[in-house]
Amino acid sequence: MPFWIELLVSVFLIVGSAFALVGAIGLYRLPDFFTRLHGPTKATTLGVGGIVIGSMIFFSNQGHGISVHEVLITLFLFLTAPVSAHVLAKAAMQQRLPYTAKTRGKPWD
Repeated sequence: MPFWIELLVSVFLIVGSAFALVGAIGLYRLPDFFTRLHGPTKATTLGVGGIVIGSMIFFSNQGHGISVHEVLITLFLFLTAPVSAHVLAKAAMQQRLPYTAKTRGKPWD
């Protein structure tokens, strides 16, 4: 495998891992449920997307052509993550979960 492809795969893996780490830290550090939704839905989705792109580049250069598995994983992830976050937020709003004073946008008030 050429060096520049290894470098490109490494960059995607590092960027994806950094996004996943930021999402995990956000999930741990943010104060209430509504702000915690941002960590796994945005940063972690981008992190997994970067890792999947790196995997797609790596396996596509193994001589077997374009890997379809990673494309399907990406499509599934980008379709299900926003929908699941929306459903979780709607359920939390209906349950009137507690929130901190810094949380903006309170539609049930």
